[in-house]
Amino acid sequence: MDWFLFLKALILGIIEGLTEFLPISSTGHLILAGDLLDFNDDKGKVFTIVIQLGAILAVCWEYRVKIRSVVADVGSRQDANRFVLNLFIAFLPAAILGLLLIKTIKQYLFHPVPVAMAFIIGGILILWAERRKHVVDVERVEDIDWKHALKVGLMQCLALIPGTSRSGATIIGGLFFGLSRKAATEFSFFLAIPVMFAATFYDIFKNRDILHFDDIGVFFIGFVASFISALLAVRGLLRFISHHDFTVFAWYRIGFGIIVLITAYSGMVKWSAA
Repeated sequence: MDWFLFLKALILGIIEGLTEFLPISSTGHLILAGDLLDFNDDKGKVFTIVIQLGAILAVCWEYRVKIRSVVADVGSRQDANRFVLNLFIAFLPAAILGLLLIKTIKQYLFHPVPVAMAFIIGGILILWAERRKHVVDVERVEDIDWKHALKVGLMQCLALIPGTSRSGATIIGGLFFGLSRKAATEFSFFLAIPVMFAATFYDIFKNRDILHFDDIGVFFIGFVASFISALLAVRGLLRFISHHDFTVFAWYRIGFGIIVLITAYSGMVKWSAA
């Protein structure tokens, strides 16, 4: 029994859960952490995809009443039909682009230095977004129409670049397009469900040959850690945005990205492909 491997799984699971729904990029943090922990081989990369299931199930649990209501009312209520259609519309752009470009993206951008650059650029964009006048046209997630959904879906395509942040792209994009902070954040949470389920099962199927029964323990630890930490992060973020904007996340991204670049180019840390 490799206890050090279990410790790596626990650390990465906590990182995944805490960062998945904050606008700071879970993929970027996992790439950096995996590099530091020497858990960035093919199996390690599949592991980081699988533990996303824990995070997304945390959202499903947190919004179980809403999800159950929508599922029960699809086909019989217009608002439920519109909600599902909006999610589908927002899901499509990144799904199509991801299938076309994911191999190229993983080859060239899944490395610490490109991630650090994306951290910094994303942080600057958040600062810019927060300094603009925010005109709210949509207060509730239920009031989003297909045009808003498509725009947010197009913004989500930026998250194919590791370090950008799926939640950051969709939330900040939502703010640009007139959604309230709560509506943008909740729509980002709901949109994560089909996106992450699809990405997870696609990667598991594609890499099924390198997964073995002996991996269950490691994957289970990461999954549980991801679920618990994501549940705490989702609840914390919803409380946070009721009184604050996203500026603190922007400065975190910029500061963290600069540290990675300094350590890379000074030789303090031997990042892969730096």
